[in-house]
Amino acid sequence: MTIRLPDAHGDLRTYEPRSEPLALTPGAGPSSRTVLAAAHVVADPFADATPDSPAAIDWDATLAFRRHLWSHGLGVAEAMDTAQRGMGLDWAGAAELIRRSAAEAKAVGGRIACGVGTDQITSGTLAEVRAAYEEQLALVERSGAQPILMASRALAAAATGPEDYLEVYGHLLRQSAEPVILHWLGPMFDPALTGYWGSEDLDAATGTLLDVIAAHPGKVDGIKVSLLDARREIDLRRRLPKGVRCYTGDDFHYPELIAGDERGFSHALLGIFDPLGPLAAEAVRVLDTGDVTGFRGLLDPTVELSRHLFQAPTRFYKTGVVLLAWLAGHQSHFTMVGGLQSARSLPHLARAYELADGLGLFPDPKRAQERMRTLLALYGVTQ
Repeated sequence: MTIRLPDAHGDLRTYEPRSEPLALTPGAGPSSRTVLAAAHVVADPFADATPDSPAAIDWDATLAFRRHLWSHGLGVAEAMDTAQRGMGLDWAGAAELIRRSAAEAKAVGGRIACGVGTDQITSGTLAEVRAAYEEQLALVERSGAQPILMASRALAAAATGPEDYLEVYGHLLRQSAEPVILHWLGPMFDPALTGYWGSEDLDAATGTLLDVIAAHPGKVDGIKVSLLDARREIDLRRRLPKGVRCYTGDDFHYPELIAGDERGFSHALLGIFDPLGPLAAEAVRVLDTGDVTGFRGLLDPTVELSRHLFQAPTRFYKTGVVLLAWLAGHQSHFTMVGGLQSARSLPHLARAYELADGLGLFPDPKRAQERMRTLLALYGVTQ
């Protein structure tokens, strides 16, 4: 059967879905790279919730998706941007998500790292920002998960220069029980983070970040970089102290960055590995054998889908991620906390379906096609 999909001009084109998915089975975690998938949350579609009300989450479906990622050997980066942190998921919801997911990880033996931020406040003094970070750090450590010190909107607003970042991060690193992952999210993901690390000059900002790491040896496991600039990430990872990992968060250039070069490589902490989980895990297992060509052969074709999902305004990529989870059968509906399912156009969603289907990402292509037909009909597109 074929399906008619709309383009940006409202014209319909005929697409013939593939009949068979990729054959991808659960397996052990990759050994040559640390790979974390930033996972989305599944909304409760029956909750009496409005876009500005606290998030209502379907906990069973949310935890089931994390078990899916763990079964393929991936780690889970929890309560991060992909989980709509600060875009529908408030701190109370994030705290419950961290507690539940960390307990689930312990039960199944899955790796988990959780976001530590300041989203219980919208603004404040540096002392209030520190206190907010401390509250969240304590919860993540109690849960048994590895902390990810997320970039903070409140810190970006309160800081007057690099010295404030050095002071706040230094304070947190001195008290952290285990090495943490730092987090540099560019303004394309969140405009409120413009000028993070004390400067809009990225060279100066990089210098401050490196100063933070150098001042606290043994306290930083790695740095997640989400600037969508491969050359800058490579330059940064070459300057990191020995033993400090670079985790790529670059959803445009991840195959080349993970493959690396003669001077090193990036590990991964990626939102695109939510929909790509099984394929990404298989690709990195191929890389474990030293087969870079085979790795690139599996992962390079996924970049077109990733660039589509993460196109500007990049912060709305979560809508496409959740669409693909619904089409793949990981949840029973296409509803998001905060009503964010409306953040992308129908032509954008149609192209996401087409690209994902072409990659063989849907375990049941027929079900995915039927669900896409349902969505198209809701928008008035007849077949």
